[in-house]
Amino acid sequence: MSGRDVVLVASGGANIASLKFALERLGESCAVSGDPERIRAATHVILPGVGAAADAMARLERAGLHRVLPALTQPVLGICLGMQLLHEASEEGGAGCLGIIPGTAARLADSPSLPVPHMGWNTMNIERASPLLEGLTAADYAYFVHSYALHPSAATIASCRYGISFSACVAWRNFYGVQFHPERSAGTGARMLANFLSLA
Repeated sequence: MSGRDVVLVASGGANIASLKFALERLGESCAVSGDPERIRAATHVILPGVGAAADAMARLERAGLHRVLPALTQPVLGICLGMQLLHEASEEGGAGCLGIIPGTAARLADSPSLPVPHMGWNTMNIERASPLLEGLTAADYAYFVHSYALHPSAATIASCRYGISFSACVAWRNFYGVQFHPERSAGTGARMLANFLSLA
């Protein structure tokens, strides 16, 4: 037994099942819950997300989680849309988000050579050291699927380039986020998830 109590927030994300499998491959079980008290009691909280920011925020608000999540003090990891929701806002539907990390997600610019959504394998530039990125290098590939992104900021610990440079990984107090999908990123994703689970 690891002694960890990992909870995936039941935010309607289509990647919840694959995230559970990714954690199980690391030997870690997890619960899926939208109950505020269950989430508060967890040692580690993961906010997955696939879909539109406004819809995801509406689900969190109906469950009262828009007040619960910003007040958490344990390690919290936002994945893809979940990372964007940790920020102040998204231009997608003019959504106000959780307001934990400064910044607004903006749509990537479309072009014939760089179609949106950005979909595929990319390397990342490590901007500064973080326990979340322990053992990862600029040669490691991660799998991205997204149309909106955050500009690099004081929270950025790794960036990626797709026409513009954007935040691939962020760290802000006990809150972490990755724009890519660790559950679909093979060894890179497994190492990052293991690093998150090791955070106290």
